[in-house]
Amino acid sequence: MAKVTLELPEEVFSALRRSPEEFARELRLAAAIHWYERGEVSQEKAARIAGLDRTDFLAALAREKANAFVVDFDDLNRELERGCCS
Repeated sequence: MAKVTLELPEEVFSALRRSPEEFARELRLAAAIHWYERGEVSQEKAARIAGLDRTDFLAALAREKANAFVVDFDDLNRELERGCCS
């Protein structure tokens, strides 16, 4: 896994009342949701970016009132080939 480092002013964490670890988790989730809603990544990849399994990612989408039904036909075909819906 690649590692990305961001430099932010310390007051960001106190202003948001988040630890750096909580901030990083929320940032990963926000990025994953953003890219998923734009159709740039599949639901499966978005869940991995967020560090969640798909069930927890769907729950996060609901909590954030984000659209859980972005249909990527390649993703749908892979799901059908795996036999998810039989």
